[in-house]
Amino acid sequence: MLIRKPAVAPGVVIRGAEVGDGRRDVRLVGHRIAAVDRAIAPEPGDTVIEGEGGALIPGLHDHHVHLLAMAAAARSVAVGSPGVRSHEQLAAAVSAADRQLAPGEWLRATGYHESVAGPLDRGRLDQLVPDRPARVQHRSGALWILNSLALRLTGLDDHPTGRLFGQDAWLRSRVPAVEPDLAAVGTMLAGYGVTGVTDATPTTDATALDVLAAAVASGALPQHVVITGAPHLDPSAAPVLRRGPAKLVLADHALPALDEVLAAIATARRAHRTVALHCVTRDALALALAAFEDAGAWPGDRIEHGAVVPPAMAAGLAAHGLTVVTQPNFIRERGDQYLTDVDADDLPHLYPCRSLIEAGVAVGGGTDAPFGLADPWRAIAAAVDRATESGRVLGPQERISAGQALALFLTPPDAPGGAPRTIEPGASADVCLLAAPLADVLAAPSSDAVVLTVRAGVVRGSAPR
Repeated sequence: MLIRKPAVAPGVVIRGAEVGDGRRDVRLVGHRIAAVDRAIAPEPGDTVIEGEGGALIPGLHDHHVHLLAMAAAARSVAVGSPGVRSHEQLAAAVSAADRQLAPGEWLRATGYHESVAGPLDRGRLDQLVPDRPARVQHRSGALWILNSLALRLTGLDDHPTGRLFGQDAWLRSRVPAVEPDLAAVGTMLAGYGVTGVTDATPTTDATALDVLAAAVASGALPQHVVITGAPHLDPSAAPVLRRGPAKLVLADHALPALDEVLAAIATARRAHRTVALHCVTRDALALALAAFEDAGAWPGDRIEHGAVVPPAMAAGLAAHGLTVVTQPNFIRERGDQYLTDVDADDLPHLYPCRSLIEAGVAVGGGTDAPFGLADPWRAIAAAVDRATESGRVLGPQERISAGQALALFLTPPDAPGGAPRTIEPGASADVCLLAAPLADVLAAPSSDAVVLTVRAGVVRGSAPR
């Protein structure tokens, strides 16, 4: 009787990588790790990659990004620090972008902050860009400033300042649409070792989900994507996207009433969804805690940012079993400005990590790209040293170890702050190969150490060595 050996699907074999406490071979097939052993013989058709002692870790998951905004930012002129720090540099950046655009094309700029050249309004923007429609996004992401021509084209010619708070969806409907290059976003993220993201945009438009779903289905966006969206939006309509918590923005410039927050939570609960509340001030966090006190918290409910969390509020978060998804990269990117602008009572409690973890709060990591830089390794480094761009230290008591900082981005997509994912048979085949042993990489965390990324059995990012 002839017995045929079952055909084995082609996979990826990474040989001699550091896994745990020693060198191992790892075979990936499809979406799963098929084997981890001291020596694995490749099967016909397998792709073989030499690990050369570099650490093999799970692919990073960025728990807070804005994918379509990232694609839009790539075709925008950056007008914030560190590249732009004065009125002269602002004028030069805008003028250079103006010269490169076709007549009538909109100029889009991002990252502006008052520290660059003071408050910006339609009058000052008219001086910089008088002859084409222009819009500038504030660094916070909550404000757009339009010049007079842009206001005229959007039907707001009589708007006195051109400063539009919280009007992203309205403005998007009145500005010429440009096809987003999500493939470029996916390639960039893979280069950082990122195999998954949670899009934390509170979108109300199902067509935005269609765009993301198409990019994931086609492979243009190789990361797996978790979607938030507004409470009434159902991401399950796009099955290639994973449904996450409903996003509620407690906007600092116009905090909603408690009843409004409770109604939004109730809408999410009727759809059997957890919630993620955007909180970047004490007042917003106090409102969020009051809402959870009334509505009750579900496992998986989150606070996005937690930019200011005093110890008493950390205890409240722990009592409700809430998770915080934080952005320690803002200590590096914005810390010098925080030292100038933020109330002295809040400075010790900015983007905390250690105090939250010690209080029993689950903590996950995000970059808030494009409002923060998309490289999670910069966030990891900032969580370790708490250093600003100028080298000043902000909140040294909130420092955590490099291993803890990396773990912020290794937790499962649906459980930020949970147990980090591992390299073992049956685990996800989303992995990241580093150029050196993990201890060496964590001594100076940097995305320069990323050799390649494998997502669902397909090699992404850098080329194999």
